Amino acid sequence: MIVVPVKEGENIEKALKKFKRKFEKTGVIKELRKRQQFEKPSVVKRQQMMHAIYVQQLRRTEE
Repeated sequence: MIVVPVKEGENIEKALKKFKRKFEKTGVIKELRKRQQFEKPSVVKRQQMMHAIYVQQLRRTEE
């Protein structure tokens, strides 16, 4: 449960911003989107491999 302490006289928009930041840090939305569509483990592994290759190429071009 997310608790956002609100000071007396504090603007409601500011309190909502605090809540949104805390909510995003928990990763609930990210997890929900991930669970909406199943990906085969082989596809996930391939995507991770492609990302690793991409990052490696970026680092080589920086040097």
